[in-house]
Amino acid sequence: MWAKEMMTTTLQKLIQSLDPKTLPRILQIQSGFYHGGSIYELHGNEVSFSTGDVIKVTSFSVKKVLAHFFTSNEYSMLPTMELPPDFPGLFRAVADKNPYHSIEEIIQTLHIGPTQYGHSYFYSSADLQVGDITIGKGTNIMLHAIENSAGAMSAKCKVIVKGTLKSFCLPLTCTGEFFECPDERIYTLKEILDFKIPKNGLRKVILTDIMENCDSKKNYHTFINEMMILNPIYDIEAQMQFGSAMHLLSDLDVEVLDITEHFNSKIFTETLSTQEVFEKNTSEFPFIAQIMDDLVKHCKSYRFLQGGKKVIVHKKYQADRIIATETRSDTPTRHFLIPSNYKGKFKRRPRMFSTVYDLKIAKKDMSDLHVVATKPFHSLHKEFSSIYVGDMFQVRESQSCEIIHESKITIVDALECSKMENKAQNIVKFPLYAEGGFIEVVNDDKQYYLMELCKHFLLPLNVKVSVRDLFTMGEDILANTSVLKLEEQITDSYLLVSFYDNPEEAWELPVLRSKLYFQVLGQYKGEAFSVPTRTNTEEINEEEYYMARRYENNFQAPPPRPPKTPVYVNTAKMLLKNEHLDEASHLQDIGQKNTTEVLGQNDVHKVVTLSEEKGSTQQVVTCKVKKENNQDMQKTIENIGIQFQNTILKFQSEIDILQGKAAEEQ
Repeated sequence: MWAKEMMTTTLQKLIQSLDPKTLPRILQIQSGFYHGGSIYELHGNEVSFSTGDVIKVTSFSVKKVLAHFFTSNEYSMLPTMELPPDFPGLFRAVADKNPYHSIEEIIQTLHIGPTQYGHSYFYSSADLQVGDITIGKGTNIMLHAIENSAGAMSAKCKVIVKGTLKSFCLPLTCTGEFFECPDERIYTLKEILDFKIPKNGLRKVILTDIMENCDSKKNYHTFINEMMILNPIYDIEAQMQFGSAMHLLSDLDVEVLDITEHFNSKIFTETLSTQEVFEKNTSEFPFIAQIMDDLVKHCKSYRFLQGGKKVIVHKKYQADRIIATETRSDTPTRHFLIPSNYKGKFKRRPRMFSTVYDLKIAKKDMSDLHVVATKPFHSLHKEFSSIYVGDMFQVRESQSCEIIHESKITIVDALECSKMENKAQNIVKFPLYAEGGFIEVVNDDKQYYLMELCKHFLLPLNVKVSVRDLFTMGEDILANTSVLKLEEQITDSYLLVSFYDNPEEAWELPVLRSKLYFQVLGQYKGEAFSVPTRTNTEEINEEEYYMARRYENNFQAPPPRPPKTPVYVNTAKMLLKNEHLDEASHLQDIGQKNTTEVLGQNDVHKVVTLSEEKGSTQQVVTCKVKKENNQDMQKTIENIGIQFQNTILKFQSEIDILQGKAAEEQ
């Protein structure tokens, strides 16, 4: 922004003064305290600094905030405490009492952001005359931007003079005695870090409140309305000149010199993470790269990769994977991502079903489904059959079934099956809500490739590896598994990679699950591959498993399970004779229960509307009743009709008594 002499400073002060927009920056190590032969253990990596070493800073972010708490005496400090960047506190910034002696000094000290929170407010201890604008001493001036006009830097400002907002520019060379204005606004810690931390890195604040009723409030409630100094510590991502990427904390006790303007940055080779490689333009592939660190600690499925190994990155693309889980009760659950080009073979294995409803869902996916019962079920209704352990069934089709429950006709969803008994087949029905246990009968010895299974059967599916994959990178980790449950197919991001000394064997490297850094060495001019020649099955942990499945679950919600006990929704109500309609209407008028019948003389379908109480909602139900059969139901309906008729007569008698009493009183 303006010329500035190269000066040696601490790493902490330099990072605090850096504008992220100016990254990357080249720093040279000048001096510092080196423990144990200048070897630091930094995020699990040993890094050695010597005077004269050069590093390239590519990014930095707040790692933690050191809070120096005060008592009522400003100079009596309590021990320093660490605040996380997401600390749920509310703060008021305390204005710096030290004067600034020029506009340039203000610019060099305070961050000037593009939003309202990033604007700085100051006042002059003497009157200012800017063109035809007279600014009285003590008047608040807002500084909101820096302007470069014809090579001269100036600060764009606004001020209210006699109720009118005036805009003007102050040259950076303008001198005087300027002070920061008091700020009564309330900020979160993030807003303080983003807008109110000066370039010297320290800001006095007052903790006004804690937003959440949590442990933070218990730990810090004594410091509410007290003053503290905030000092952010940054996590710095950097690259050694001839080494790997690394992370440093800004409070590392070293002195550095910013030599960006005097150093050829091309000496630093391009270092990219796996995800950054995937974000490169398609036209930049293929290229040669060197692995910067060891992947063994990140993903055990890629133990054949080692730091320092040269690879060819042929292309980036989306590839299919099948999520599989090993179903064993004696060992911890294992999850796998199997590539669609897996060259091993599988045999089908029986599935387990816990309800009749599960059989219905599975039947949709198969033309022939045989099961054996593993748990009993006793039916309470004669329309349904009971289930006994060992019964064998062929699942046929689902249908609705009428049953009589509490003298009412109820429609229940059911599943029709053929029961195998002594070479005979009897048709039986089970309600979908029936809980039990079934195991699939699999009479299939055929061996399938993975894509054949996905083509001919719908997932989920139980399988066992029958022929291992001889074309995998390293060992086929599926070969020694027991039964695998193939759950669903997903699409994920991959890089097609091969070793530089063996380019004919290309395999897929996952973008999101391989935390690698590559040093880009240059373009690859040889033959590039578009499809993998080798397979590699990933074993993933629980977190990766649920991350892989969550997107599919958003779009493929499973069908709802029926309730464990039946819900009777279609019920045949009492049918009343036409001569009782007047009495029912009269009861409705006086607030009693009413019934309205809508009947056709020869109708097969009869619709009855019942209103429970005055003001209540009405329910319309339909029921098919055949006149020529179902004598038991007809008798039941007649009995209920007689009972209802007696009830109406009773109500009518009570009404007559009430009317008689009313007449006597008159």
